[in-house]
Amino acid sequence: MSGTSILVVDDDPQIRRVMRVALVSQGYIVSDAKSGENALEALRKNQYDLVLLDINMPGIGGLETCRLIRMTSEVPIIILTVRNAERDKVEALDAGADDYVTKPFGTPELLARIRAALRRSPLTADGVSESLSLGSIEVSFNSRRVRKGEIEIPLTPKETDLLRYLAVNCNTPIPHARLLQTIWGPDYGNEVEYLRVFVNRLRKKMEPDPSKPQYLLTVPRVGYQLDVPPKR
Repeated sequence: MSGTSILVVDDDPQIRRVMRVALVSQGYIVSDAKSGENALEALRKNQYDLVLLDINMPGIGGLETCRLIRMTSEVPIIILTVRNAERDKVEALDAGADDYVTKPFGTPELLARIRAALRRSPLTADGVSESLSLGSIEVSFNSRRVRKGEIEIPLTPKETDLLRYLAVNCNTPIPHARLLQTIWGPDYGNEVEYLRVFVNRLRKKMEPDPSKPQYLLTVPRVGYQLDVPPKR
């Protein structure tokens, strides 16, 4: 991970110091910010490979900061919080986060989550075309964009990897655990709410009517399936 830059956003200076020491020892380049406002300013001036973002901060809270970051950036975001209820996880993921870590956490867990957030799906160009046509919708995996008519909608790296894997295995139900372990990594498998949120986000970006999906389908008690019409 040498050369990978991480922005740590937390209002507690001791937590920022501890995380800096732990991350620098692993070869990461670390910057920090003490508020959401400072984080947004840092992101306007610099490029980062990942953001670690605390929820409970004065001023702009972590969730609102996450939403604002996601409006202009595809950088992976891991939310850090003391809250552990499923609704809190879903709220964080809905705000645009890629992952969620509950405080207190150990350094090995945090490092594993960082590796998962930075991890790209092992699929290669040999496995799927770099574009996908779904009726009038065009998906470019290379540029991570969905085109709906004249409108282009960006995809985050994790959204792109999830959609690409479903496209490789199109018209076939893929179990939750396999999707999680392929896209997030082998330590995942029970975080079904992650898939629910990411699939809903993809539907909003690529389905003509997200409430009545035509392509990205839920397979009850199994997982998800991408229906790709046959080429004519």
